[in-house]
Amino acid sequence: MRHNKSGRKLGRKTAHRKALMSNLASALITHKKIKTTDAKAKELRMFIEPLVTKAKKGDVHSRRMVLKKIRHKKIVRELFDNIGPSFAERKGGYTRITKLGFRDNDCAPISIIEFVDLLVAPVSPVETKE
Repeated sequence: MRHNKSGRKLGRKTAHRKALMSNLASALITHKKIKTTDAKAKELRMFIEPLVTKAKKGDVHSRRMVLKKIRHKKIVRELFDNIGPSFAERKGGYTRITKLGFRDNDCAPISIIEFVDLLVAPVSPVETKE
């Protein structure tokens, strides 16, 4: 019986689901915005928000706890150095899910998940010699 069992299975076994969440979280930290299905976006929100809360603390124990979930040190460094401090005054609700409609080939509901009010340094265009 599934009494008090939360979370979606997403049609995957446990190890595959954990790897999927880790990869989606890494992509969200790297790109600050990703496009995925509604169910994956809702699960990713439950996965990433505690990690951002740990990144706000910034101590060694929190970093090690996040490294258990996301195994890439560069991505965890990005989370702790840039994303965590930018949400220092915010108590929760670090992500926003915007529904886009349905995918053409299989009619799956598609959403964009992004960080809310994240201060991202603008990317300057690369100057080329002509």
